[in-house]
Amino acid sequence: MTQDYSNKTSHILNASSNLLGFCFLVLTSLKFLKLSDQTLVDELTATALLIFMVSCLFAFLSIRGKSIRLHVVFENIAEYAFMAGLLLIFVITILITFKIIA
Repeated sequence: MTQDYSNKTSHILNASSNLLGFCFLVLTSLKFLKLSDQTLVDELTATALLIFMVSCLFAFLSIRGKSIRLHVVFENIAEYAFMAGLLLIFVITILITFKIIA
């Protein structure tokens, strides 16, 4: 495996882990402020958190993969999971901005 193969994967791993921490921060804030029972934000954020965990797992497996075929498969899964998580955070932000679920 060359450096070109793991370059995108390492970026996915880094960004996914950062957004995973962001999701934990949002969930903790909602629990602390006792707003988790009043909105759907915590359920949607927990879903995004799980998606980013999947992305982190497959990005790590892609970096550690022994064959190029497995590397490509794991990297694609990590990338699609990352995009799904970003899309979900985008939807949550839009819903909060327009006060649809807040």
